[in-house]
Amino acid sequence: MKPIVLLITSFILSVSLPLRAQEQSFASCIVEFQQQARAEQLPEWLVTTVVGQLQLEPRVLKFDRAQPEFTQTFADYFDKRVTPQRIQQARKQFAEHRDFLQQLTIKYGVPGQYIIAFWGLETNFGGYLGKMPTLNSLATLACDERRKTYFTAELMAALRVLNREKLSVDEMQGSWAGAMGHTQFMPSAYERYAIDGDGDGQINLWRSQKDALASAANFLKALGWQKEQRWGREVILPAAFDYRLTGLKHSEVLSAWQQQGVTRTNGAALGGYDMSASILVPMGHTGAAFITYDNFKVIMRWNNSESYAIAVGHLADRTIGGGSLHVSLQTKTPRITPALVTELQSALNEQGFEVGKADGIIGSMTRKALQNFQAQQGLVADGYPDYSTFSALGIKL
Repeated sequence: MKPIVLLITSFILSVSLPLRAQEQSFASCIVEFQQQARAEQLPEWLVTTVVGQLQLEPRVLKFDRAQPEFTQTFADYFDKRVTPQRIQQARKQFAEHRDFLQQLTIKYGVPGQYIIAFWGLETNFGGYLGKMPTLNSLATLACDERRKTYFTAELMAALRVLNREKLSVDEMQGSWAGAMGHTQFMPSAYERYAIDGDGDGQINLWRSQKDALASAANFLKALGWQKEQRWGREVILPAAFDYRLTGLKHSEVLSAWQQQGVTRTNGAALGGYDMSASILVPMGHTGAAFITYDNFKVIMRWNNSESYAIAVGHLADRTIGGGSLHVSLQTKTPRITPALVTELQSALNEQGFEVGKADGIIGSMTRKALQNFQAQQGLVADGYPDYSTFSALGIKL
C-alpha cells in the first residue's frame, strides 16, 4: 500500500504552491521512483546517478495546466502545418530517402509519403526535436497526482530505453510531455516499436534519421495500418446531403456513399468498393469535406486529433504530387472560446437539447445536440457552431 506521506506530497505538487514546497514534494517522489526502479531490477548506477539526480521542472506543470484562450479552428491548424515550404521539404526528403522508404514499404506495408508526412508534422523533418530534458519532464509529471500512473510508467520506460540503448541523459531531450526524437515517440512507444534502421546496433531516434523512419513504419504497422489503402480524400457532397450522417461514429461502405451522391472533387465516382468510410466536415457545411477510411483511424491512434490526421493525409498526398484542397479554407467562421462553448452548451440544455455538463468542450454529445437543434430550426444540421446557430440560440458574438 502506498505510504500516506507520498500521497500527501504528490497531491501538494499538483496544486500551485511556492517552488520550495514543490521541491520538497519532488524529493519524496524521487525516493519512490528509485524504489520502483530497483523493483524493476534496473542497474544501481542508474538508480543512484540518474534517478537520484532528477530535477523538478516547474514550467512543465505550467504547460500541462495551460488552457489556450481560443480553440484553434481547423483552418488555423491546417494552414500552419501544411505550408508550401513544408510541402517542398517533404518532396525533397521523399526523394532523398526514396530507396530506404521503398524498403520500408515492402517490409511494413506503409507507403513512404505517410512516413515523411508524420516526420514533417512531428518535428519539421528534424528541424525541432524539443529542448526539454525528457527524464526531468517525465519525473515532474509523474510526481503530479493528475496523471501520476501514466507518467510514472513512461518514466520507467524511458529509464529502460536509456539503459538498453546506452543513451546519454543529456541527449534525451524532447517535448515538455516526454515525446522524443525525430518522430516524437513517447518512451513506451520507443521501447516497444523503435527499431534499428541503420544497422549500427543502437536505436537512437535523435541522431539517426533511418532509425526514426523505420520506427515510424513499424509503429504504424503495429497500430493497424492497412496495406495498399489510402487515408481518405477530399470529396464533394450533394446539395441535399444529410449532415447528420457526418462524423467518425457513422460509417457506410464506399458504394453507399456514392449512391448518395458523394463524388471526388473532379466529379468522378468514388468507386463501388465495400470498404468502410466516414464523412468529416471540420469547418461545417461551408468548408471542405473529407471521406476517411480505416487508415485515418490508424493516424488518430498516433495522435488523437481529426485535424492532425487530415493534415498528415493531405501532406502525404502533396508529397507525391497531389493537388491543393478543392474548397478554400478562408470561409469566415466564429472564433470559438471555451467560455463561448460553455454558453452554447448552457443554451442548448435550457432548450431541451441535452449536452450534459457545460464544460466548454465540444464532444459527441454537444455535436449531436447541435445537430438536433439546427434541424429543428431549419438550419444545416452539421453540428458546427456557425454564426447562424449562435444567432438562433440568442448568443451574441
